[in-house]
Amino acid sequence: MPLKLPSEAHLAPSLDAGMKAMAIDYSPEQRDQLLAYLQLLITWNRAYNLTAIRDPGEMVKLHLLDSLAVLPHLSGQKLIDVGTGAGLPGIPLAIMCPDRHFTLLDSNGKKTRFLFQARCDLGLSNLVEIQSRVELHRPTAPYDAVLSRAFTSIADMVDKCSHLLNAEGSFLAMKGKFPQSELSEVGKGYKVDASHTLQVPGVDGERHLLVISRDPQPDIKTAVPKQPIGQSSD
Repeated sequence: MPLKLPSEAHLAPSLDAGMKAMAIDYSPEQRDQLLAYLQLLITWNRAYNLTAIRDPGEMVKLHLLDSLAVLPHLSGQKLIDVGTGAGLPGIPLAIMCPDRHFTLLDSNGKKTRFLFQARCDLGLSNLVEIQSRVELHRPTAPYDAVLSRAFTSIADMVDKCSHLLNAEGSFLAMKGKFPQSELSEVGKGYKVDASHTLQVPGVDGERHLLVISRDPQPDIKTAVPKQPIGQSSD
């Protein structure tokens, strides 16, 4: 079954330009999958209110490109996107990383129904959607990375998702402004490995990615960074 792409002629060039500016390698098939996902989001959003952003051009920047900004910083083969909502960033990342497996977790039934439809229509065999509260999800094996995009505070993310992460794994928290106060509330036993400033073409607002892991020496106090300790122009 052929993919249904958006009718707006400017969306494909906008996506192409953004991914090229971010130095993302992609195939024509992946570009079409991203656009087909965008069309699904546009269509379902009319009835299901999946996102407050209605303008398709803004969706390209604030949903697709924003999600893809973390591509250079992904780690591991088995990842979970908690509080995924409409599949952001999980679906764009699954499209671009067919060799990795993504679990998309959300407690909202209408959103997981959309995720099921998107998975089937886009032919994403490396993705599974699960309707559950994060604290109730019990995977058969822990994940290499726990990813979130404005899901909750970093301290709550670490606390609620600790059972999902394997011993060597990382939390990847996507944020807007650098979350200084949130980092100071992260409990003992965790450390900030990196803080990347992300550049998203066409988006003026700040974007940061915090990488957090378990601290093997929790009794040794480490300073909370007061500014990003790693940068990316991708």
